This record gives sequence, structure tokens and C-alpha cells, in this order.
Amino acid sequence: MKPHFKQIVTIILSVFLLSCSSSEESAPITTTPPVVNPPKTPEPPIASSINYLALGDSYTIGQSVCATCRFPEQLKTSLNAMYSSTISLKIIATTGWTTSNLLSAINTQNPEANYDLVTLLIGVNNQYQHRNFSVYEKEFPELVTKAIMLAKGDRKNVVVISIPDYAYTPYGKSLAGDQTSTISAEIDQYNSFAEKYCANNQVAFVSITDITRQGLNSPNLVASDGLHPSESAYKLFVDKMMPEVKKALQN
Repeated sequence: MKPHFKQIVTIILSVFLLSCSSSEESAPITTTPPVVNPPKTPEPPIASSINYLALGDSYTIGQSVCATCRFPEQLKTSLNAMYSSTISLKIIATTGWTTSNLLSAINTQNPEANYDLVTLLIGVNNQYQHRNFSVYEKEFPELVTKAIMLAKGDRKNVVVISIPDYAYTPYGKSLAGDQTSTISAEIDQYNSFAEKYCANNQVAFVSITDITRQGLNSPNLVASDGLHPSESAYKLFVDKMMPEVKKALQN
């Protein structure tokens, strides 16, 4: 091979190698972007002050548990922790009250119709005192209507809670014969009527009965009297109620 031809070949090879090296250096470096979790959606704002009215019987007043252990107080505490709002709580409830007693108490006390949230849990004493079921069929709708009126006339601010089943407590277990199964069947009848009425009238209904039916297997869910729910049970009530309560307050 002639010298000048060698020089030409050498130059061509040098240019080719330089071109390949330049291409490799200029090639973009691709990396997998880090996975970024989307930010949590903040809770929608609610009013700076909330008026809460709890209507009911022993399950609302919190028979055999401390004053701050009953579910309305636990709900108030949870809402205070969740929102920077001032929450005022009024309870109209007494152990042993039937629907008739609660109606009478509301009429007597005549509370203002300025509540942002109203909860209603009533009916177990109608069943326990063997009142005719027709009484509940008449008076439960009346109580729901009153609850809506007290909730500034807005049905979306009302949350109805199902009746607990005391058959699944030491007291219920101690009842003679097949009465325990009768208790459960009758409470199912009351709750079925209430749930259907609420569905037909666009009122929130929260069933907590299944929680109370764990009372014999989980004794910590029963208060020291062997009959009413414990602080732990009421906490589970609040957890189950919270989605509907949020909807009411964000309405």
C-alpha cells in the first residue's frame, strides 16, 4: 500500500471513530423519574362553629360509662381533632325513654332549630317495654321530621343510628328460654322499618347493630352493667358514623 493511501485510510478511520465517540457522548441519558405519591386531599372546610344535637335514650346518654365516653362526646372530640371548629353539644336523652318520651321531651324543651348536625337513636325501649310496634311506626317518622326541623330544616344534616342488640350481652344471655332470639328478631324489625323510612326520605342511616352483636365474643364492648355498650363500642359507633357526619357538616 502506498504511503499517501495509508494516510487517507488512517484519516477516514480517525474521523469515523471520533464520530462514534461523539454520538455516544451526546446520547441523552434516560432515567426513571421517582414515584411521587399524590398529596392527600384536604378535608373540605366546614363552619367555624358547629351546633350538634343528640336525641335518644340510654344509648345516647351513655348509661354506665363516663360522661366523655358516650358516643356524642366521642364524636365531638373526633370532630374537634379533625377540624378547627368550635363544637357545641346538646343532648336530649334519658335511660328508659321510648319514642313517646323523646317526643314529649322535645316538645317540652322546645330547642332552637339551629343545629348543624342532629343524630337520632331511639326505639329499644319500645321493644323492651313490649309497646305495640304500631307506636314506633307512627312516632319514629314524627321524630325524624322533628330532627329535620331542628337541623335548620335540612334533612342532609340528620343522621339516624340503628338500635343496638342487647341480646348479645350478659344480661341478654341471662334471659330465660328463647327470648334472646326473639329480642334480635324484634330489633331487626325496628331497624328494618327505620332504615327503609330513611332511605325513602333521603335521610342518612348508619347501622351499628352488628358491632353490638359481638358483645358476647368481645366482652370489652359491653359496659360494666353487663347490658349497655362500653366506651370501646361507642368509639366503633363513631368510626362507622363519621362518613355520614362529614357529609352533613360539609353540606
